[in-house]
Amino acid sequence: MKALFSISCLVAAALWSATLPTDAQVNVTQYHNHASRDGLYVDSAFTQSAAANLTRDVNFDGTIEGVVYAQPLYIEGGSGPMVIVVTERNNVYALDALDGSVIWERNVGPPVSAGDLCNPKFDPVGITGTPIVDLTSRALFLAAMVTPDNGTTIKHYIVSLNVDTGTPNSGWPVDVETVAEYNGITFDPTVQQQRPALGIVGGILYVGYGSMRDGCIYHGWLVGVPINNPGNVGAWAAATAAGTHGGAIWCVGGIATDGNNPFVTTANTFNTGGTWRGGEAVIRFQPGPVFSGSTTDYWAPTNWQDLDTFDLDLGGSGPLLVDVPGATPSRLVVALGKDGKAYLLNRDNLGGIGGQLDTVQVNPDSIIQAAATYRINQSTYVACRANYHQLSTFRITATTPPAIASGWSVDRSGGLGCGSPFVTSTDGINNMIVWTVGTADRGQPGDQRLHGYDGGTGAVVYAGGGANELMANAHSFSTTGIVARGRIYVATDNKVYAFKVPGGAPTPTPTPTPTTTPTATIIPTATPTPGGSATATPTATAKPTSTPTVTPTPTGTPPASPTPRPSPTPRTSPTPTPTTTPTPGVSPTPKTSPTPTPTPSGTPRSTPRPRPTPHPRPSALPSPTEPSSG
Repeated sequence: MKALFSISCLVAAALWSATLPTDAQVNVTQYHNHASRDGLYVDSAFTQSAAANLTRDVNFDGTIEGVVYAQPLYIEGGSGPMVIVVTERNNVYALDALDGSVIWERNVGPPVSAGDLCNPKFDPVGITGTPIVDLTSRALFLAAMVTPDNGTTIKHYIVSLNVDTGTPNSGWPVDVETVAEYNGITFDPTVQQQRPALGIVGGILYVGYGSMRDGCIYHGWLVGVPINNPGNVGAWAAATAAGTHGGAIWCVGGIATDGNNPFVTTANTFNTGGTWRGGEAVIRFQPGPVFSGSTTDYWAPTNWQDLDTFDLDLGGSGPLLVDVPGATPSRLVVALGKDGKAYLLNRDNLGGIGGQLDTVQVNPDSIIQAAATYRINQSTYVACRANYHQLSTFRITATTPPAIASGWSVDRSGGLGCGSPFVTSTDGINNMIVWTVGTADRGQPGDQRLHGYDGGTGAVVYAGGGANELMANAHSFSTTGIVARGRIYVATDNKVYAFKVPGGAPTPTPTPTPTTTPTATIIPTATPTPGGSATATPTATAKPTSTPTVTPTPTGTPPASPTPRPSPTPRTSPTPTPTTTPTPGVSPTPKTSPTPTPTPSGTPRSTPRPRPTPHPRPSALPSPTEPSSG
């Protein structure tokens, strides 16, 4: 552990313990499981003793095609239970959650070649950010970069599919270039990159955009699409004054929400003339999105210009919403920056420039990741990837005002690597385990294994397993796991891996009804216009590791073959506490477009789903550099 107490990847939050009925479904519909982005999974199978004996299910196929930066999802009901995963080749897969065979797959259009873009970090570019599922409508939403004519035209599409069949939903896709406009600025698809996880607040789908890399003339965009009226699109962009640009929204965790408002973190701005233009900030939006401009709705550090100058932006870590019982205020936001600092904010009054409740230097290196949060013995923790080789935690005190205090830290140097953490608990209170994947970064391969640590002490719970537990091509801060029914799922390039604890609850049996297996693309053959879509043309798709050292962090100064599936085991699931909606200020009205007409699709094959379905294994793809520019 370092002398500075690293608060890097875990933020502990107030958790709720509600007992699910025995037939309750378990769903992972979005990044880090909840809209607050807490990264907490409640699963009674994950006692610490059981987790110590975690093994990979070698009978789980999980073969996919393409580089993966997005987190997988887990959905029950309909054609489920299934694992949803997307790739940079614009492939979308629904895999059987027990054996890893393909339930359905769909390609949403040819991905874009790096040679056609402004200095991208990987090739090709397709689906990068984590999708989201609306369970009420059984709709899967994702953002894809496509070239409808295979090279001449570049588009950012927001796509909606039926999560049970992969069939495109009526009125989609939305062509972002034709509908996103703010203060006279229009969306340039050749320089913008979609990296953040998608979010849904109050029936509006929010999609964030940053840049391919600094050096391109881009803006940070937040686009809002009503899921029941995709023709009425709203948008906001950072740094729109003449000559300025930047303010990317690029963090892997993307949009967070308390149930009323979307929150985002923005990155470096350029040519601002010393006037704050929306960068280096945590911003709370009113529905739309609409930014009030009030200091209650944004925060930036006083040295935001220095962060711009030295590329030490806040944009590498998204806002983490945390509730701390006993603290005043108790409804908080945690921000983490490339400057190695942690910032504590009042969620109901962000405070404008310099309005934070506390700031602590928690690491000397850049913090780029998605944090998690949990509670143990009345203490609220935050866990994070402090840098590419350190997993670190800090606590938030239940005081007036709350402050940042020390936690524990694990040194994963020596090439072991560290990805964005996630947390398991048997009931939301006990058996807290902080998990990370040994990911590749900065020329280091990472050990490509899962690791679990006691949430209160950092002691090793699961040390990575043996030869069968080795994965391949886990990426930097992007690769993280999900938990459902006694299993952990991790998606990497060309493969989804499943791990299980002894005696874990088996995946429930799906409803035995025939399902479709669509293989056609859904892209229009002509450039879509606002509120409309053109006709689609179907297209066929065809070392054992060393034990890390755990050190306490000093206190910072406060300022086999598939088996029959029994009924599911009860689980608990935390629910974020909504916050009061602040008074909106004056802001440009979201742009309105006519409601788009349905986008036709190729006719899918309707067949009963075999178990397992043979799926050709593609040749290995290169492992590109992690996209990390704002």
